[in-house]
Amino acid sequence: MRHGNSGRRLGRNSSHRDALWANLVTSLFTYGRIETTEAKAKELRKHADDTISWGVSVSSLVAKGDKASAADKVKIVHAHRMARKVVKTKGALERLFKEIGPHFAESKKTGGYTRIIKSKIRKGDAASMALVVLPGLEPEL
Repeated sequence: MRHGNSGRRLGRNSSHRDALWANLVTSLFTYGRIETTEAKAKELRKHADDTISWGVSVSSLVAKGDKASAADKVKIVHAHRMARKVVKTKGALERLFKEIGPHFAESKKTGGYTRIIKSKIRKGDAASMALVVLPGLEPEL
């Protein structure tokens, strides 16, 4: 029985899944949108929203800049370290705290930072594909 075991396994072991989520979240923050299978997209939503919430939680403190108190700086460092567990590149981490976090902090949302749009059926294996986008931050076509 699977009592208390949430999340899709996707035919991978736990370390492979952790690396998959880290790579997908990093790519989402870097490019603003990614295309992946629908099952991965639905599971990615949870990991991306949790990571974005770290950027949102300290966006007002980051905006203070040098005027932030020592306690505020400690909170900022903690949020950076927690987000760094998932986001693997420096550029994506900077974008999280400089663009993505403040953008969603202005909207006063408490979750639902990603949007999933069903796109097509993949030709090779007939897997249903989906676009994962950050609303308001997706790149121009």
